[in-house]
Amino acid sequence: MPLVHTSVPLPSMTALRVMLAIAERGSTTAAAESINLSQSAVSKQLLTLENLLGAQMFMRKPSGMVPTDLGRIYLEQAQVAIKAMEEAAFRAASLQPDSHTLRLKVLPILGDRWLLPRFSDFNLKHPDIDVQYTTFATDNPAAQPDAVFRFGRGPFAKEQSIYLFGEDVRLVCAPAYLARLGSCETIEHAARGIIIEHPGTPLRWIDLATEHGKPELEPQGVMRFDYYTLVLRAAISGQGMALVPPQLVEEELRAGSLINPGGIHYKSKVAYWFTTPTDRKPSPALKAFQRWLMTQVE
Repeated sequence: MPLVHTSVPLPSMTALRVMLAIAERGSTTAAAESINLSQSAVSKQLLTLENLLGAQMFMRKPSGMVPTDLGRIYLEQAQVAIKAMEEAAFRAASLQPDSHTLRLKVLPILGDRWLLPRFSDFNLKHPDIDVQYTTFATDNPAAQPDAVFRFGRGPFAKEQSIYLFGEDVRLVCAPAYLARLGSCETIEHAARGIIIEHPGTPLRWIDLATEHGKPELEPQGVMRFDYYTLVLRAAISGQGMALVPPQLVEEELRAGSLINPGGIHYKSKVAYWFTTPTDRKPSPALKAFQRWLMTQVE
């Protein structure tokens, strides 16, 4: 088949990954941390992309960098392009029968906040295992992940489901925000403040209020972000209170940049799980990863 030539400028795969990281993390600095590039390299990739396309991809606002109309078009297609390349990589790996490759589907917030900070320990113990992460699902049998990190009501049908954490959900905020709010020992006190939520995540004020027998109690205000990373960032910067499993903010809780006022919490019906297909024999690499994972949870 002959190659199709086009005069339309096409961004590189690196530029697409940079664009997706900025959209998810809200800044070039945070994006750089998530994709292991320097902040200057991320900024340079963005500038090159904008020069290539002749328009801005992001608008800079107080809450972070927000995609423009053009940016949203490219973001949508960037996900498709990167998904296609990941599937190609998975299929290539599957052609190696003696490969020590382990393919894992990971939720971005779980990978960023909990799994990847610990992953160097697994690498040190199992340097022969090549772990490949993806955030995309695929119907291609050759590209199916060996295991999936899920968030929801487990256990899951046709999968071996191992509970990780997430049932314990805490109300958290920055110390400076609590100082402005005043005493916060009860849910009624908390209702005087601003709640920060992700509209697509079932970790919301109504769940906390219902658990405490106050389903009719509403907070003074609600701030919503489409990315859960922005929910946490807004809470850390003192803009309100968020509901989050403490495992996702361990570092901030230890450092004191986030606190759990009044010990207010509730038991969630959704949580994080590690699942493997029941119709597929686990590889030695998967067994090793699962054993390591359980030590991290414990």
